[in-house]
Amino acid sequence: MKKKKSTIKDVAKKAGVSISTVSLVANNRPYVSVEVRDRVHAVIQELNFHPHRNARGLASKTSGNIGFILTENHFSQAEPFYTKIFLGTEFEARKHRYYVLLTTVAPTRTEDEEVPRFLLEHNVDGVIIAGKIHASWLDEIQSRNLPIVMIDFENPRYDLSSVMIDNSIGIQKAMEFLTQSGHTQIAFVGGDIKHPSISARYAAYGSFLVSRGLPLKDTLVSIDQEDTAAENGFLAAKTIMTLSPSKPTAILAANDAMAMGVMRYLQSAGYNVPDDVSVVGFDNIEASEQTSPPLTTLHVPKEEMGAIAVNRLVELMQSTDKLTVRSSVGVQLIVRDSTKILLQEVSIPG
Repeated sequence: MKKKKSTIKDVAKKAGVSISTVSLVANNRPYVSVEVRDRVHAVIQELNFHPHRNARGLASKTSGNIGFILTENHFSQAEPFYTKIFLGTEFEARKHRYYVLLTTVAPTRTEDEEVPRFLLEHNVDGVIIAGKIHASWLDEIQSRNLPIVMIDFENPRYDLSSVMIDNSIGIQKAMEFLTQSGHTQIAFVGGDIKHPSISARYAAYGSFLVSRGLPLKDTLVSIDQEDTAAENGFLAAKTIMTLSPSKPTAILAANDAMAMGVMRYLQSAGYNVPDDVSVVGFDNIEASEQTSPPLTTLHVPKEEMGAIAVNRLVELMQSTDKLTVRSSVGVQLIVRDSTKILLQEVSIPG
């Protein structure tokens, strides 16, 4: 005969506490003494009790869910990057006994655009937003008085906690490696230049050239692409290689997707990578190891970004302190076969 599942009432009765107290302990909420908390935890383990999600909020008035929002184009065009971030939030949320509910929204918002269901149904306790999002969506979420943490995006209109990438240091590492390798004609390709990460990467590229006394040539820059998809990397490389009077010996792309597009154009046009042109990306998505040749890139700890965002959001949800915290993660240069060292002695930046 199948054993009957324990209920929250069973736990409360055996532990000698109220149902509300069991709910507080199960949801890791404050206002319960250490002695009572330990006793309830012991009974929960003894009875192998697993609280139903719809019962988690009995005492705490919470859902036990975290919302994860990103735009449709980010999910389709940069899926490897944001999927890894999402997995980082999922694994970290489990440690705090939260579920993560994923949804996508349109890049722009019209009047008839549907609001995510978990917002309409008040089914999340806080929201993580990954990547660029339209300001009207931020207005919508803030109007519901929900804690928000943003990943890889900031909007100066809003004082929100965020987890960003140290883009400037990353580009500096890539440029140091290329210049130490003997490259002086280094092009830059990017898209969606208003995105803070892409903008920061381009600014760091220009600043590095100036700091080394190298000219910033318009003909070696293509940043007017709509987004950072591979096909726009292809088009950007085509523009530079066909219009620039001084051909680059290296191309630095704003992300791996664009770098792959750059490589595809170069190879289709008869250039050898890296003998004729070296290529460097940014993000280190899994596909970067599978390109031919494998792509030199900057590794971004994507899962770590998701974990940091969850921890910050949990702090905001469990505390009356709404202090804005802006975190950043470092990057590491991963040298593979898409770059050619023109000089013999090169120290690779970490």
